[in-house]
Amino acid sequence: MKQLILGGARSGKTALAEQRAQDWHAAEDGRQVYYLATANAGDGEMSARIQRHQDLRPEGWMTIEEPVDLAAVLAQHNVANTCLLIDCLTLWVTNLLMLEDDARMEASIAEFEAALTNCQAEVIMVSNEVGLGIVPMGELTRKFQDQAGFLHQRLAQICERVTLTVAGLPMEFKA
Repeated sequence: MKQLILGGARSGKTALAEQRAQDWHAAEDGRQVYYLATANAGDGEMSARIQRHQDLRPEGWMTIEEPVDLAAVLAQHNVANTCLLIDCLTLWVTNLLMLEDDARMEASIAEFEAALTNCQAEVIMVSNEVGLGIVPMGELTRKFQDQAGFLHQRLAQICERVTLTVAGLPMEFKA
């Protein structure tokens, strides 16, 4: 199953994704969870956030840090008895935008969507819903909002389950 969990900052989306991955893992022996982190530390505050997230993960989960090439990770772990928890797609879009190469960004997104469509693993994706506010004034922030919004729309078509979290409460849009 492919799942997309959307929500605002601190909405509970990551906790929900982790709980779903834990429930999936507990359902049958031999299942492996990989936590695919897209964040780049960059500064002390972000490093501390990353460390807090790592400390809260269940023992036995494997962490893969990949800020750009998500399609390659999906291809490498395309196994039915595997769960890939990807946190978070909006950081991934930011990483692609920072490459300042529109062709590469478009190719990376297309490759990811193709890999996701063909993936046999359980995939749980976390992303920030950025389309609920005003349109940003700057070109880069508008481009980010557009890319994230278009990505979410396409992923919602691919996924069997789409959930929006608000104040820690999940609202199912597609189940």
